[in-house]
Amino acid sequence: MSVPKLTAASVTWVYVSNADSQDISVFGLDRAAGALRPVATVPVGGMAMPMVVSKDKKFLYVALRSQPFRVVSFAIDAGTGGLKKIAESALADSMCNIDLDPTGKWLFAASYGGNKITVNSVGGDGAAGAVHQLIHTSPNAHAIHADASGRHVFATSLGGDNLSSWRFDAATGILSANEPALVHVLPAKTGPRHFLWDKAQKHLYLLNELDGGVDVFTYDAAKGALSHVQRSTVVPPGFDGKVWAADLQIAPSGNFLYGSERTSSTLTTFKVDGTTGRLQVVGQTTTEKTPRGFALDSSGRFLIAAGQDSHRVSLHLIDSATGLPGEGKSQPAGNNPNWVEIVDL
Repeated sequence: MSVPKLTAASVTWVYVSNADSQDISVFGLDRAAGALRPVATVPVGGMAMPMVVSKDKKFLYVALRSQPFRVVSFAIDAGTGGLKKIAESALADSMCNIDLDPTGKWLFAASYGGNKITVNSVGGDGAAGAVHQLIHTSPNAHAIHADASGRHVFATSLGGDNLSSWRFDAATGILSANEPALVHVLPAKTGPRHFLWDKAQKHLYLLNELDGGVDVFTYDAAKGALSHVQRSTVVPPGFDGKVWAADLQIAPSGNFLYGSERTSSTLTTFKVDGTTGRLQVVGQTTTEKTPRGFALDSSGRFLIAAGQDSHRVSLHLIDSATGLPGEGKSQPAGNNPNWVEIVDL
């Protein structure tokens, strides 16, 4: 793949998966100019949706949600942002979320329609391999992530209103039920979707798709245990449409948390209390139509949001004092962009 080089020293690579055009849009983030520069379009031969970047930033993994269901492994060219396909391996179902364990040797995946979570092996060459373990879950598994230690893994069940809790053995690549095995989310029918930890691993934040609620839990890293402390929301004041919350991201500083709501096409900014983990709503910012996925760069100065229905991405400059993203600079992506990964090299 021929990729034009960018001259700005501050360029960072941005990857956007486009489900309907079945490709990856590659951009360069020029921080000095506050601009996204189109670099390349990489075809993947299937409905490209969730992605994850390896910890060493050498590999990008893309799950294809059209049959045959598979994960494509790409090597990242640090100099050009280019992607070189190195492998393609079967997934057990249509997977709406993938992630790597901290060792990079195992790939987790969650299937919404298949009600299951899986573990695939990852070789020393960075290529994702075969399905290693498959576990059936309560309805509509949506996200799966390991904590920073890699010893504990959680997975959401949007239809079951819970997070399943697992112990993980990185030596064998096997998940086993933790105690307790389920963390129930209340009220019912709120749809647990995406979650993340703060950097200190003291709190876990959970976004619920069906009511826009954001739950705050304290996290006991030794036991892999959660205790609920607060519930906030990404729903804008006065909104009376059907809630359809999507993504959740935390600033590198840990001072701000962000959540997207697709029907209102807004991003909500929360200020995070560094001691208690509790959230205070700062405000909402309008972004691309139907913002399914977004990401922040490592400086915390820029937020990039993908609009499922606008087929565009927006670059927002974040106010360092308030945490609020400013008005977005919009430009075309592929058809149905839905996931954003940012790679600083």
